Amino acid sequence: MSSSTNPEVVIDDFVAEIHPYFDYVLAGTAFSACLFTLLVVLFAFSTKESRRYLVFRLNVLATCIAMTLGVMIGLVSGKAIVDPFNQVSKGAYVASIVFATFPPVLYDSILLTRLFALYPISTTPPAILLKMFTFPFCIKCTRVIVIAIGLNDYVSSELTTLSLERDSNAWFRNPEMTAEWALQIADNLYSVSIFLYNLHLRTSSVKRVGGIAERIRQIFYISVANFVFPLIFNIAQIICITTDRSPTIGVLLLMINNFVTVIGVLCATLWFSGSEWVRTRNDPLSDHVVNSPKLNSGRDCVTGGRSRSEVVVIGRGSVTVDMTGSGSELAAGLNTPEKESKYVTLV
Repeated sequence: MSSSTNPEVVIDDFVAEIHPYFDYVLAGTAFSACLFTLLVVLFAFSTKESRRYLVFRLNVLATCIAMTLGVMIGLVSGKAIVDPFNQVSKGAYVASIVFATFPPVLYDSILLTRLFALYPISTTPPAILLKMFTFPFCIKCTRVIVIAIGLNDYVSSELTTLSLERDSNAWFRNPEMTAEWALQIADNLYSVSIFLYNLHLRTSSVKRVGGIAERIRQIFYISVANFVFPLIFNIAQIICITTDRSPTIGVLLLMINNFVTVIGVLCATLWFSGSEWVRTRNDPLSDHVVNSPKLNSGRDCVTGGRSRSEVVVIGRGSVTVDMTGSGSELAAGLNTPEKESKYVTLV
C-alpha cells in the first residue's frame, strides 16, 4: 500500500488541515462566553442612573458586536471542520472578516469618549474641541479607509472561500493591515496620553484625602491597562505579519485582540456600575442616619447632608464628591454640568 493511501497519513493531513479552525473556534467560544458572563453581571449591577451613561450603552453595543464575531467565527470555522469540501459562502466569510477588522475603530472611540468628561461639549469653546478631536477624528477616518481598501483588494483577489483562506500572499506583509495596526497604536497613544495628562492637571490641585486619591489611582490604572494590552497585541500582530507567511497565528492574535479590548473597556464600566450599585443601596441607610434629629444639627451645609462626602478644591471653585460613588462624580465635579454628567463618565 502506498504512503499516499496510508490511513495514518490521511488522518495526520486532516488533523493538520482543521487544526487552525479548531483554534479559532476554541478562542472564539471561550472569549464569547466570558463576554456574555460579564454582560450579564454588568446589567445585574447597573442602576437606572448608570444605564443613562453613553459609555454604558457603547460598551453594550461593543460587547454585542464582539459576541457576533464569536458566532461568525464558530460558523465559518465549524463548517470548515465538519465539511471541509463544502464551506460557507464567500459572503459569510467576508462578513466574519468585516466583524474582525472594522469594530476596533469603535472600541477605540469608546476610550476617546472619556475626554468629554474633561471637555464637555456644552461648556468647552469650539476652538478647544476642534484642537482636541481633529487628530483622532482624522486617524479614525484614515483607519476606516485603509481597512476598506485592504478588504476590497483581498476579496477581489479570489473567487471562493477556500481560495481566500489559503491565499497566504494576501496576508504576508500586507501594507493595509500593517498601516491599520500602526495607526491604531498612534490613535490609542494619543487618547490615553491626552486623557491622563488632563486628568493630572485637573486633579493636581485636589486635596487628596479619604478615598479621592484611591479613585484617581484606580482611574489611572484602568486607563493604562486599556492601552497596554491592545498595544502588546498590535505589536505582536505587526511582527507576525512581517515575519510569518502563514496567517494562522496572526488571525488568532487579531481575534484575541478584539476580545481583550472589549473585555478591558467592559471591566472598566463594570467597576463603575458596581460602585453605583453599592451607592444606591447605601443611600437609604445614609439618608436615614443623616435625617436623624440628633445628627441633623451637625449637617454640613456644603454637602447638603449627604454622608461620606468631601469638598474638593479644583482651580477657582470647589465641588462636593460623594465618596460612595465612582469616578463619574469626580468627572462631573471637574467641569461637567449636572445636566450633562449623566451622559459622560471617566470609565
